[in-house]
Amino acid sequence: MKKITRAIVLVVLVFLAYQTYQTWRDVKQVMTYQSLVQEVLAENDSKANEELVLAMIYTETKGRNVDVMQSSESATGYINSITDSKESIRQGVQYLSDNLVLAEEAQVDVWTAVQAYNYGPAYIDYVAENGGKNTIELAKEYSRDVVAPSLGNSSGETYHYFHPISLLFGGELYVNGGNIYYSRQVQLNLYIMKFMNIL
Repeated sequence: MKKITRAIVLVVLVFLAYQTYQTWRDVKQVMTYQSLVQEVLAENDSKANEELVLAMIYTETKGRNVDVMQSSESATGYINSITDSKESIRQGVQYLSDNLVLAEEAQVDVWTAVQAYNYGPAYIDYVAENGGKNTIELAKEYSRDVVAPSLGNSSGETYHYFHPISLLFGGELYVNGGNIYYSRQVQLNLYIMKFMNIL
């Protein structure tokens, strides 16, 4: 019995060590875009800050895609239409900045603006009309009632989504409904980036 327990503990430790190493590598990859992020932020009078933008790059692509902020859709309506990383960051920062301005005007929290990066700016008004603060419950309602039906999922069809945050809240997303947990993931990744970047 002790041998089995030791084997399980060893497997868990190896897995955790590998995950920690992989996360560290991902953070280092994202940090290769730091100077570009700084350059783009310096070009604009933006309400976005460097740490938030880098955490969003980590959330979107971990720096492994040319369209590092997955901002093509906000620019053209089509995915992967941006083929230059600086342009992706420029468009992503502009879109985020616009959302932050709208959120401030609507008197909602910053994380509503971050969630709106995934859902679109209309989410900001939705939150303003429903308490003024982004929550998992509101994000889920909006995904189910607005985003998913607008993209063809009128039946409420869901699929399993495996992420530590999502598993705390049921582990499902609506088909064509965006990412309910997006702003929470960015928050978590902000802490991961800060922690890993000092190692």
